Amino acid sequence: MTSTVDPARLLGLLDEIAGVRIVIAGDLLADQFIYGEIARVSREAPVLILNYDSTEVLPGGAGNAAANVAAIGGTARAVGQVGRDEAGQRLLHALRQRKVDVTQAIRPGGYQTPTKTRILAGGIHSAKQQVVRIDRASTPAVDAKTRAAFESRVLRAVRGADALLVSDYGCGLVTPDLVAKARRVLKNAPVIVDSRYALLKFHGMTACTPNESEVEQALGVRIGDDPKALERAGRTLLRKTRAHAVLVTRGSRGMALFEPARPTVHIPIVGSDQIADVTGAGDTVIATVTLALSAGASFLEAAHLANHAGGIVVMKRGTATVNASELRYAISGGAIGRPVT
Repeated sequence: MTSTVDPARLLGLLDEIAGVRIVIAGDLLADQFIYGEIARVSREAPVLILNYDSTEVLPGGAGNAAANVAAIGGTARAVGQVGRDEAGQRLLHALRQRKVDVTQAIRPGGYQTPTKTRILAGGIHSAKQQVVRIDRASTPAVDAKTRAAFESRVLRAVRGADALLVSDYGCGLVTPDLVAKARRVLKNAPVIVDSRYALLKFHGMTACTPNESEVEQALGVRIGDDPKALERAGRTLLRKTRAHAVLVTRGSRGMALFEPARPTVHIPIVGSDQIADVTGAGDTVIATVTLALSAGASFLEAAHLANHAGGIVVMKRGTATVNASELRYAISGGAIGRPVT
């Protein structure tokens, strides 16, 4: 079934979101963008030669989720680990600029900040497009001392919070045991989980927000255009995670909201399906869902608000955020939304 929400209710939620205290725990990544102009084709190999223009480092992973929380109007406190390298310094600076509290970030010696470097090229009069991405991962294992320090800081931070947003990008820092402990501290406050590779290991959270490819990978299924396959997958996720709700983002196909003992709700995209960049759109979705639920929204209301937020952010290039003014404009019919992936 499809369903709508009164725009006035969504606008009211934006007022209630202001100042909501969110702890964002997880993998803080550096998204590095290197911009250049195409000069010519190399004579050494069939590759483009770029004239370097500039470098920009933006918060990625849990950092991008935190930046979106702050941009929409919440109070964001990020807990994770960051290296003492240049990428880590620039990442923390970028988060502070976005009014994210990073005082609880751990900075272990020898740790390399996970960095995703995207090379973007274009002509003088054309938009720059991504031509290659280089990933520099952190050290493969998280030592016991770092994990204990992370757990302690998360559990201390959530005592004064209205919700916990968990962003697990597979760096090994976040554990299901930590999330279970945080749930007990938070009691009835929302705990929202986004796990790239280990979603089925987390249980009892308020909601999770996987994209369709993550669902397929977790369950070993193929969904595509098959509504029955989507229904089976969503209900299986609900059962295995014991979440109160599962919100699956499906790109140009919109979203699907699953709740126990309720019909599945399919939410179409807002506006056209022509997009500029899907980088970090999932972070925007989970940030919006977490804020909305913290402000008293139903799962359906939170999903619709997140649908608008995702539609805005994918029209921006690079790792981007959405603010409350943009959301108000979109909800009032003044902007064209796009899909979420």
